[in-house]
Amino acid sequence: MPGAPSFDQLAKMKTFKHTVKAASKQGSKPDDTVFAVYEPIISITPPPGCTLNGAGGKLFMLAPRWDKATYVSRDDGAAAFSYLSTLTYSSKTGAPEKAVAEHIKMAYSSPGATKPVNPAKKIPGQSASNPLDRLFRDADRRKKNRSEAIKVCEKYWGKKYSQNSKYQCDEFPFATTYQGAAQSLSEPTAPKQNNFSAMPLVTAENRDAGILLGQFMTKNRIIDAKDDGFIVQIK
Repeated sequence: MPGAPSFDQLAKMKTFKHTVKAASKQGSKPDDTVFAVYEPIISITPPPGCTLNGAGGKLFMLAPRWDKATYVSRDDGAAAFSYLSTLTYSSKTGAPEKAVAEHIKMAYSSPGATKPVNPAKKIPGQSASNPLDRLFRDADRRKKNRSEAIKVCEKYWGKKYSQNSKYQCDEFPFATTYQGAAQSLSEPTAPKQNNFSAMPLVTAENRDAGILLGQFMTKNRIIDAKDDGFIVQIK
């Protein structure tokens, strides 16, 4: 701090602003993404004749990110923090997403009981070490995710599982993530196993959960990338 201000002066300031600017188009493609780490370090020098213990050190660490992903905002880009976000669904009575929440809860707690059958199934999205990643730009892969999930619904619940659109085939992980039902078809290094769950759910509840998912991704600026993961929690 220039001029060695007193504690009274610092108290009146209340905030300290540090502006960092990054030139456009120097970030990673396709969203012009720039990652950074900000860790302020302070030191305090006591006045003559006084001593201080533990005066100073590292205050905290922030991980800001800048991007110009137009699918999460209409402006010229924005900033966010590179922290793992958590999508919370409620399984309580009356929650609009209740059916989807219960599906995910079962996929987490009893994956072997879900369809398609796979006793070794381990559904991602539960922890920071195995999060979900948003899939936005590759529309064909999203369609493949949906197609593979629908095949499961038709196999176990019949070709007419929708009962004239009363039900939709719900899949987890979501079709809008890289970990969707077609992951093993799209990524040669992915495990060659049915590591997802699909089942018919009431259309209205499935759509409500989808709306919440879209709002969550927009508000948290979840971008299409393997380094901007999120997890799902059921309450």
